[in-house]
Amino acid sequence: MSHRAYLFSLRIAHALRETAAEGYHRQQLYKDVMAGIRVGIIAIPLAMALAIASGVPPQYGLYTAIIAGFIIPLCGGSRYSVSGPTAAFVVILYPVAQKYGLGGLLLATMLSGGLLVLMATLRLGRFIEYIPEAVTLGFTAGIAVVIATLQIKDLFGLQLANMPEHYIEKLHALMLAADTAHWPSLVVAAVTLLTMLKWPKLNTAIPAHLPAVLAGTLAALLLGWFNFPVETIGSRFQYTDLNGAIAAGIPDMLPSFIWPWQQAGADGGALIWSSQMVKDLLAAAFAMAMLGAIESLLCAVVLDGMTGRRHSANSELLGQGIGNLLTPFFGGITATAAIARSSANVKAGAQSPLAAMIHALVVLLALLVLSKWLAYLPMAAMAALLLMVAWNMSDAAKALHLINTAPRSDIWVFSVCFSFTVLFDMVVAITCGIIFAALLFVREVAEMTKVSDVTDSPKLVPDKLADGIKVFRISGPLFFAAADRVFAELLALCKGQHSVVLVMDGVSVLDAGGLVALDKFISACDHANCQILLADLQFQPLKTLAKAKIRPVEGLLAFYPTLTEALKVLPTKEQQWQDAEQNTLHDSGL
Repeated sequence: MSHRAYLFSLRIAHALRETAAEGYHRQQLYKDVMAGIRVGIIAIPLAMALAIASGVPPQYGLYTAIIAGFIIPLCGGSRYSVSGPTAAFVVILYPVAQKYGLGGLLLATMLSGGLLVLMATLRLGRFIEYIPEAVTLGFTAGIAVVIATLQIKDLFGLQLANMPEHYIEKLHALMLAADTAHWPSLVVAAVTLLTMLKWPKLNTAIPAHLPAVLAGTLAALLLGWFNFPVETIGSRFQYTDLNGAIAAGIPDMLPSFIWPWQQAGADGGALIWSSQMVKDLLAAAFAMAMLGAIESLLCAVVLDGMTGRRHSANSELLGQGIGNLLTPFFGGITATAAIARSSANVKAGAQSPLAAMIHALVVLLALLVLSKWLAYLPMAAMAALLLMVAWNMSDAAKALHLINTAPRSDIWVFSVCFSFTVLFDMVVAITCGIIFAALLFVREVAEMTKVSDVTDSPKLVPDKLADGIKVFRISGPLFFAAADRVFAELLALCKGQHSVVLVMDGVSVLDAGGLVALDKFISACDHANCQILLADLQFQPLKTLAKAKIRPVEGLLAFYPTLTEALKVLPTKEQQWQDAEQNTLHDSGL
């Protein structure tokens, strides 16, 4: 179907080729440059904050925004998507970074890129249609809760050496460290949050988080002036410069090519290979690929709604895969399309993937020019920024609307995905959510299959039928979840009858389970000396019966194209009376 071709197409650089084929002019380039600059400025503090939340130094978030942010729009299938580190990945990346360090995280990222390329090659992009909204809202809300919880430490300046792996243990550790709260950090966080909340009321083109981070930094500098120091990027993170000296903050140099497995492990030393590490990294890579596919394609769908254009789902997966394959060689962590940055890209007037590529160059320029200044950013301000990111990604309004208006089954699916994301992990949550949603859907569809007695319906059966004859109409699919119940009901209704007509014009599907149940019903009717007449069969059930070699049986089973044809062979009440009268006359010798 041509209107659905975007779900099946696959070619590298699809969005860029599409732009070139339509023609590209100087005015469009100007709009792309302006949009790229704006989104690049937005991405700088976000990329650093998300890297820190993922358990690695902030420069690796900038490397991700630079390398993946350039490669993915170059190779992908969505014209307006902006890719880089995103909040959704924090819940997956943080445990990997804690256990296996930067090297393990980059290896898992590279593996996830390979899986995304495989998914694109198999053209799995279309399956985004089959993920229920309750699942998506559930795991995004769960991720938001986990991210918000991870920010409590820096938000309050708590003295906590290590954050436990499981959520309940995290909460317990945070409560134990509550008495170490640092009020200057809380002041900086409050100033940052207050600015982010109040700034949009000014209706300016400048996004709220930029003045908010600046206000938080100024508050930290002021507190430091009065000898109330607040932890900053410069005081927490160090790097080795080109001369081998240890420097504070972020390196003002281009990311260099390093094999991912040569990066440091959790203890700062070399990665120690083991079968357990391979299993853990493969599991993490699968989770990254799944989330990357879902996040990037959902983002593309949102952008399609904003622009009226269509993305190529498989081409976008290919671009995401190539980006995540190559980025780890330059120190970049997992990347995917970011809905907030991509939406800002569209609102800023972006015309093509060049806008996203220019955004990557802006981040690169910031790394080379502003790295010394970026070291002054307070950790509490970055935590406050991520707290707002978590709130925005939670889609709380949509989640509440679903809870208030959706059927109970959707609410159960949402609850399962939300709680499993928080308590376990995202892969378990999505897997269980989809399975649960599928089971509930099967149950609901099965309950839609009904049997109705239409023997006395003048519209379907104009003439009264003789005693011992019933006409039943089956409505709904006869599949494994419904067939046994339906034919059990029919068997009870057919008790004492010698002929039964089954009108099956409302049966669209007959599967193997339906065949087995029908065969049992025919056998039961055979033992009860009850004839079955099947009428008005649709194409799929008729094809299934023919493939199963179910044939008419004299005196037991017959097929008719319409109900009218079936009724012609059955005696009516009037004919039964006439026969009875003739028999009476015959018996009396008249």
